[in-house]
Amino acid sequence: MAITEKAAPPGDAPGDGTAGPEPDRTPPAQDGWHLSSPLALTLLLVLVVVFQGPVRGALSRPVMQSWMTVFVAVVVQALPFLVLGVLLSAAIAVFVPPSFFARALPGRTALAVPVAGLAGAVLPGCECASVPVAGALVRRGVTPAAAIAFLLSAPAINPIVLTATAVAFPRDPEMVVGRFAGSLLVACGMGWLWQRLGRTDWLRLPAHARHEGQTRAEAFWDSVRHDTVHAGGFLVLGAMAAATLKAVAPAEWLRTAAANPVVAILALSLLAVLLSICSEADAFVAASLTQFSLTAKLAFLIVGPMIDLKLFAMQAGTFGRGFALRFAPATFAAAIAGAVLTGAVLL
Repeated sequence: MAITEKAAPPGDAPGDGTAGPEPDRTPPAQDGWHLSSPLALTLLLVLVVVFQGPVRGALSRPVMQSWMTVFVAVVVQALPFLVLGVLLSAAIAVFVPPSFFARALPGRTALAVPVAGLAGAVLPGCECASVPVAGALVRRGVTPAAAIAFLLSAPAINPIVLTATAVAFPRDPEMVVGRFAGSLLVACGMGWLWQRLGRTDWLRLPAHARHEGQTRAEAFWDSVRHDTVHAGGFLVLGAMAAATLKAVAPAEWLRTAAANPVVAILALSLLAVLLSICSEADAFVAASLTQFSLTAKLAFLIVGPMIDLKLFAMQAGTFGRGFALRFAPATFAAAIAGAVLTGAVLL
């Protein structure tokens, strides 16, 4: 009698003991409830309406009124400069080819560094724009020392930032000169330091620019949206932090920190790194810290556009983590030294 072999189930190979492909055990996709930004905003507004009594009572307290006054003042003063800076930065980043800067720089690195530092004045934008532009310069053969000088100077000495600084410090015009001179000094110093000590294996060649493959109009509006969201968010955070320091922090603590020149400079330098405020708006935050000396405020204005949390992440993504880990602490120390030296001469 013939014996009929039973067919092997799917996924089992008969005879050789080799398992076939595993069946797909992934559970079917299910439509779930997702929390989006508009929904979160709607829920927040509903909670405010439901609990409007306690919210109104909390906002009527003197400490909250003081907080709101400082917060609104910083945002309203800084917002026009931030918007103008973002628009001009996007226009220059998109419509001015990076090859223009490469042709304008001298062939000798020692001369190219200060020229690139001064060229930062023609990029009216925040540090969010200077990092991709510096990466484009390196990709097109510009020496890294000159690109570094441009990277550090552009967010600090452009006309928008200097005008905002003059508006924020109407009675201290020397702050504008100090910010320009100190930032340019640090930018050139870091460029020359890289020329002398930098190694090519520390620097990763940047990938293609974010806007390649787009039309100019698309790239312009993409840059405007990107920089507005990032810069605006950091402006709000910075204004909230400044308002909290003014309204909540004990005055005795601030007076103690401000009374010691070394502690004051270090405190505001660290604050600049942590707040990560856009350079078009940081002068108004610094001006609100009335307990601190002009030199400490100058340190805040020089350190912030050169190294902060968002800049470290952008530099690591553009030039490599090895570069950022070496560049960030060196820039932080050089920026503080430059602020102290400039403050001693001008302030």
